[in-house]
Amino acid sequence: MAILKDEYQKFLEDIEKNIKDPDDLLYIKQRVAAFLDIVLTQMDYLIDYKEDKMAKLEQTQKELNSKLSKMQEVIDNIEKDIYSEDGFDFEIVCPYCNYEFVIDVDENKTEIQCPECQNIIELDWSGNLDDDAENGCNGDCHGCNGCDDQENDEDNQDNEDDM
Repeated sequence: MAILKDEYQKFLEDIEKNIKDPDDLLYIKQRVAAFLDIVLTQMDYLIDYKEDKMAKLEQTQKELNSKLSKMQEVIDNIEKDIYSEDGFDFEIVCPYCNYEFVIDVDENKTEIQCPECQNIIELDWSGNLDDDAENGCNGDCHGCNGCDDQENDEDNQDNEDDM
């Protein structure tokens, strides 16, 4: 603002030196003063407008930061629920005796012994239920005579459907 004041003083001194008629000088000073009032009023309006916008932006930013913080807490809680530090528990139902028991997830284990009937249960951590169908049955299931029985059962089912 000091620069503007200095330039205004220089402007007034310049017109006083170059305009000799006192009526013309007074007229120019009044017109310049009126014009500057309008310019300064508009500048004040713009400054107030920008300050108001900044205040609204700062308030919006605070609200967004608060929401983001709450979302992060929820995500952290979800992460804790999903990736428990105590390890995962996995429920097994023995296919031989239907005994239910819980084990810790260990993807390196490929089989486990049933604590009730002592039979060995194969573990498949892939989660793909179609693996047996794609890779073929090895016939080791309790009461299973291999995939031939499954294929015969399917053929019999197809024949019954045709009737």
